[in-house]
Amino acid sequence: MPTRRDFFNRFSDGLMGTAMASLLQAHDLKPKAPQRAPRAKAVIQLFMNGGPSQLDLLDPKPILEKYAGQPPSRDLAAEVRAVRETGGLMPSPYKFTRHGQSGIPISELLPNLGKVADDITVVRSMFTTHLAHEAALFLMHGGRILPTRPSLGAWIVYGLGSENQNLPAYVVLDDPKGPPVNFIQNWQAGWLPAVYQGTRVRSEGSPILNLRGKDPEPGTIVDLSRSLLHRMDAAHRDRHPGNAELEARIANYELAARMQIEASDALDLSKESDTTKEAYGLNDEKTASYGKRCLMARRLVERGVRLVQIYIEGQIWDNHNKLRTGLEYACGKTDKPAAALVADLKQRGLLDDTLVIWGGEFGRLPIAQDPGPNAGRDHGPSGFSIWMAGGGVKGGSIYGATDEIGYRAAENPVSVHDFHATVLHLLGMDHRKLTFQREGRDERITDEFPARVVSEVLT
Repeated sequence: MPTRRDFFNRFSDGLMGTAMASLLQAHDLKPKAPQRAPRAKAVIQLFMNGGPSQLDLLDPKPILEKYAGQPPSRDLAAEVRAVRETGGLMPSPYKFTRHGQSGIPISELLPNLGKVADDITVVRSMFTTHLAHEAALFLMHGGRILPTRPSLGAWIVYGLGSENQNLPAYVVLDDPKGPPVNFIQNWQAGWLPAVYQGTRVRSEGSPILNLRGKDPEPGTIVDLSRSLLHRMDAAHRDRHPGNAELEARIANYELAARMQIEASDALDLSKESDTTKEAYGLNDEKTASYGKRCLMARRLVERGVRLVQIYIEGQIWDNHNKLRTGLEYACGKTDKPAAALVADLKQRGLLDDTLVIWGGEFGRLPIAQDPGPNAGRDHGPSGFSIWMAGGGVKGGSIYGATDEIGYRAAENPVSVHDFHATVLHLLGMDHRKLTFQREGRDERITDEFPARVVSEVLT
């Protein structure tokens, strides 16, 4: 017979379990109502780690031809990290052509992007505050140059949950050839509950490790096994009432079981037509890897995944030297699949509520680094370009401008925090109200920095 002490011990456990259960319930992935009517329901971020050169891709500066070889100004020279490797002003070796009815100038390196020019907005006046990859990536993803902050993706899932309880809310598709700089810290939950962090999904081999058993079994056996396990779990849970950790563990296993079915279907590209596969470049070794991940992203957002991030190998846009070789490789790998994604989403009626974002952590400088036949460009944080499509963003437009040589954001500058505020706004959230209490204060991704929604790029 239980003693009085046993009763109060169990009573205390029950109160603690109830509190923990309440806490876990408050941090689940069930859909949450946005603070205002959203324009976008999902985001696909094509993150170009390394710093794509805006001067050679999206922001033509023909005046550099006039000043080619001339020494940089004092403030521009002060932003160079390797002074001894620096040459004069360097024009782009690539031609720009106006595309679509909007006439957006796009480099010859991005011919496929030109085909969807009327669906994108190019923001030419982005700027950041740090010129090292690691710090700039922390800032771009988490709002501060600190390694412990939650990523934008984690904040999005924290604020909105997921439309599909059988798939991860936040999926990361990194490159089989190598992870990005900062690796998993790019999609971490930081001090938000771990349920909001990104789930890494592989595009080669088993998409999610340990999702299936080593030896496959017939479907009937699998169904019977799951049914038996469910009854056993329920009986075990009844014998341990109020054990929130046990309930969470059981819920995680049940999610894994549901994912065995749903994830396998979502990532099965064999169901796509030959025409679609060709459009994404799956039949070309150069574009197949990135194209596969872009197509996987479309299939995931179709099924209610809230956010998909696609990374490229290492930092292939970091072209300190051999600019032509590096840019032609990076563009050749990503241009066709990225443009196909926009076109495919549009023809399926998904672009209206799916926000597509392309860009890196900073841009490049308008001066030569390692001058000579193999010249490249150094990091350029003071002015760079991104493009966005769908999800309430204007199509066929350009916003902001850099100065005459493409060095600094000069007209309508857009900070990283402005970018975060705008993305959250499109998803129906106010960056000032999306908070998490930590150590007695309300934390937010824009923190104490001034931030504005860039309403001029919205429809």
